[in-house]
Amino acid sequence: MRPVQEEPELETIAPRRLHNPSSGCRLIVNADDFGLTSGVNRAIAELHNAGLVTSASLMARAAASEEAIELARLMPTLGVGCHVVLVDGEPVLPAHRIPTLVDRKTGRFPNSLGRFLGRLFTGRIRSAEIEAEAAAQIALLRRHGLRLTHLDSHMHTHVFSTVLRSLLRAGRAAGIHAIRHPFEPDWAVRTAAGASPARVASLTVLRVLESRSRRILLRESFVTTDGTIAMAGTGTLDASTLRSLLQKMPSGTWELVTHPGYNDAVLAKMNTRLRASRDVERQSLHAIQEFPAIQLASFAHLTNSGSAGSPATRSGG
Repeated sequence: MRPVQEEPELETIAPRRLHNPSSGCRLIVNADDFGLTSGVNRAIAELHNAGLVTSASLMARAAASEEAIELARLMPTLGVGCHVVLVDGEPVLPAHRIPTLVDRKTGRFPNSLGRFLGRLFTGRIRSAEIEAEAAAQIALLRRHGLRLTHLDSHMHTHVFSTVLRSLLRAGRAAGIHAIRHPFEPDWAVRTAAGASPARVASLTVLRVLESRSRRILLRESFVTTDGTIAMAGTGTLDASTLRSLLQKMPSGTWELVTHPGYNDAVLAKMNTRLRASRDVERQSLHAIQEFPAIQLASFAHLTNSGSAGSPATRSGG
């Protein structure tokens, strides 16, 4: 077992500031799917070393997870969270321990979000199994010496309270107290020019769950951001849209969710709709350099800076 890496001091995480007409803006630039492929890992490492990506969400059992873990250990200024996978992936726990979470024949999670939600909403998934599997994914990453800064979930499954509460219990047991707030404000959704009407509608409808989510986080003493931006733009985020988002971003702490990568032969074999868009995002993120007044941060800033980012300070709580 490798020693757990020390959590970076605040001054060592993306110390430069990025221009925004609104003062008091703090931005966590988080890259999802760390570990999906070597091309995704390479893109995240390059963007972090360029001072653009400050945080990444690592999948515990993906094809290139071991490589991602090694890269994370070489980049102590990169905030690393556990990207809890409950859909389209392989569990850490054996199938007999989590029978309501996995397919009986394959031993894998449901291959689509719709199938997962169908089972969740009809009471066919036990919350204790979600907690156990989340805890196992967290533990696997910690055994490799990673000090995790936060939690989030593949396909944002923790937007639903049953999953959220299970993740919070698993996170608290591991000493994690920050989590993604997977709700995009209206101003950001409207800025995603290329987003499909269906995606915009789903994000708008799901916003009715936001107040409940904040109340749960408050009760459980977890910290989060004011919101997550570029969710509507997943798959269509380009430099123009990114510039518009950053220009309109109000004061507060926000998370920019991104999916950079290289659209190579390995990615072509993956069950993902995000292929060419990963190349576009990788290149587009350099537009962040045009906004030197925005302070770049990671989730470590939330847990190290007291009430900043706490749900207790938010009007939505």
